[in-house]
Formats: sequence, C-alpha cells, structure tokens
Amino acid sequence: MIFYNTRRYIEDLFKCLLTLISPKLNTQYNYYRKFKRRLNLENPQTSNEKILWLKLNIYNGNKLVEQCADKCAVRKYVAECGCNDIIIPSYGIYDNANDIPWSKLPNKFVIKSNYGCGLNLICKDKEKLDIANITSLLTKWKKNKQHLIHSEMQYANMQRKYLCEQYLETEDGESPDDYKVYCCNGKAKYVMVCTGRSTDTHPKFLYLDSVGTLHRELSNDGINAPKDFTYPVPDGWQHMIECAEILSKPFPFVRSDFYIIKGKVYFGELTFTPCAGLDNEKLPITDKLIGDAITLSKNSNDEYHNNRNRECCMC
Repeated sequence: MIFYNTRRYIEDLFKCLLTLISPKLNTQYNYYRKFKRRLNLENPQTSNEKILWLKLNIYNGNKLVEQCADKCAVRKYVAECGCNDIIIPSYGIYDNANDIPWSKLPNKFVIKSNYGCGLNLICKDKEKLDIANITSLLTKWKKNKQHLIHSEMQYANMQRKYLCEQYLETEDGESPDDYKVYCCNGKAKYVMVCTGRSTDTHPKFLYLDSVGTLHRELSNDGINAPKDFTYPVPDGWQHMIECAEILSKPFPFVRSDFYIIKGKVYFGELTFTPCAGLDNEKLPITDKLIGDAITLSKNSNDEYHNNRNRECCMC
C-alpha cells in the first residue's frame, strides 16, 4: 500500500508538471495511459476525444465556462437563465472553513467545495460530526491541485469557497436518483440515470433518451436488466430536459446534472469534462454515439461567443 501511494504521488506530480509545460502534452499522455492508443485531436470521433478537444481549444480560458464550472458562481448563471426554481436552497457560501456557523446549520446538510469534483461532505446527523476534524479537512480542500493532474484549466483561477446546501432525500429518507443529462450543441441527447446509490449494492447506470426511452445497449446494467424492465420516468422529467437545454445552449458539450423529488427538479452542477474526458468505463458504442451528437467545426469558437451573447430563454 505504501509503495502504491508513493507511486501514485509521483505519477500525479509528473502529470502536474506536464500541465505546467503544456496542457496538450498532459492530455495526450493521460489519454494514452488510459486507452493505450494515441489521442486523435485532428479528427476526434468519440465523446472522450471531442471533450478533450473542446477542453484544449474552446473551454480553456473561457470566462463563462469558468463561471459555470464553479459550483457557487454557476448559481447566478442558472438564475440569469430564468431557472431560479431549480436552484437547491443554500444556507450560505463561505470563504473559509472557520467561517461556517455550525451551530446554526440544520441537522442534515451538504457542504461542497466549489472547485473540482469529489470534494463533498454529506451530513445526515450533525450531532455526530467532529467539527475540528471536519474544519481541518475542509481547509485541506483549498490546497487541492486536482485540475493540474488532468489539465482541467477551467478550475485553475477559481477562488476557493464552500457552499452549504439543503440535504436532498426522498420520502423514504434515501438519496434521490441522479440524472446526468448529456447536452450536445444545446440539445439533450441522453440522460444517464444513477439509481440505487443508497443501497449496499453497487449503483446501477442506465441511459435514456430525452423522452425517457431506455436504451439498454448503452450500459452493462441496461444490457443485464430484465427483458420487461422499463425505467419509471418521474414527474418533472420534461421540465428537467427543458432546463438542461437552456443552460447548455452556449456550449458545444456540457453534462447537466439534476435530481427530481416528488416532481420537483433540483439543479446539481454543470460538468464540462466528465471523468476528465477519460471515461473508459463507457461502452464503446456509448462513447461513439455521444461523440456523434457533438458537432465540432472550425467556427466553434465564434459560435461559442455568439451564443453567449444571446439572451437566455425562460424556463
């Protein structure tokens, strides 16, 4: 274990250095390590290839992408697009962990770093929290340089903050299903549903289209599902799709994440480089079909800025 951790540390340090030399070089290295083939940036075909192309050519340095990748700042963007009703209620946004008023928070809540992924604290019982240890952990989050490992430069200039939000749960006290809407050129093409996260078993991943039809062939869980299985599309589905398309309009690709509870839609985040554009767990057919839906052109950069200037539609 010590050897593995040391090797991982050295590997991550090397990747960070590559980013400082050249984000493109880092991206090519990471892709080869993950897929054992060279990255095709001249004529990208798959969703992974196109996401990486966008990361290097369109999203790097774009202020709107930087705002929308920020879990705090994106709330303003969602509101400006007329989608106030889907924003998860917040208890506060804090610059420092020591500023968090623990005694004033409800018994259940969620604290997120506005930066990167995986830096989340889900509290189901505040009485069991070790505040000193949690404060120390949150402070360490500020030193995280995760964006350098995969050259996700949309996070590079982010002013680190903490977002404290309402804890979302179903009537049974379980975590709600997670809906990840793959939006390509402003259209919701596929919805990956993550279901069963509260159970002891591994969560299941299913792909549906924008009208809720299950596409079994796009995930192993879909392939292995019973022949008579259909996913029960919840009330609020259409509103979620409409909001996803409004929020994604300026971008050639973005994944819009949502929850739905009792017909009420809640916005999670906008993700521009899911799995850092290195998702080798996607089935090849899924990677290809999502890639086919993303249109890249020589004028993509101009289209990006033109779309940004358009007035957002109302939800």
